[in-house]
Parts: sequence; structure tokens; C-alpha cells
Amino acid sequence: MMYQKLRDIRKNHGYKAKQMADKLGISKSFYLQLETRYRRLSYDMAVKIAKIFNMQPDEIFYEDHLRDEKEKTSKN
Repeated sequence: MMYQKLRDIRKNHGYKAKQMADKLGISKSFYLQLETRYRRLSYDMAVKIAKIFNMQPDEIFYEDHLRDEKEKTSKN
């Protein structure tokens, strides 16, 4: 899901949660809550995260949606 994807993207780029939080101007605990679904990721926050990784914000949301739709279609 999207939240696991956030963690994977961060780790693949070699960032610690504290480093991400600092870049985003939020606390480490707030950032970790985003990764663990305790806080909902807003589109504005996704834009900020995407800029850090030179991605489009939709890549954080959209890829999982496509995979989920493909799985639903293949089950029918």
C-alpha cells in the first residue's frame, strides 16, 4: 500500500525518518505516523515528499491503484 511505499522509497534513497522529517519541516514522530497510517497523507505533503525524490506526487498514490485494479480484473 501507499504507506509501505513511503517507507520503501525513503529507505531506497538512504534517508532516515529524522532526515525526512527535517526536510519536510515536521517532527520525526509526525513523519513516522504518516508511514504507519496513524496520520493521513495529504496531497500537499505528498507533493513535498515527491519533490525530495524527484518524483511526481501521483507516483506515490497511483501505482498501487493500478496494481490493485489489475489484481481485481485478473480474479474475474
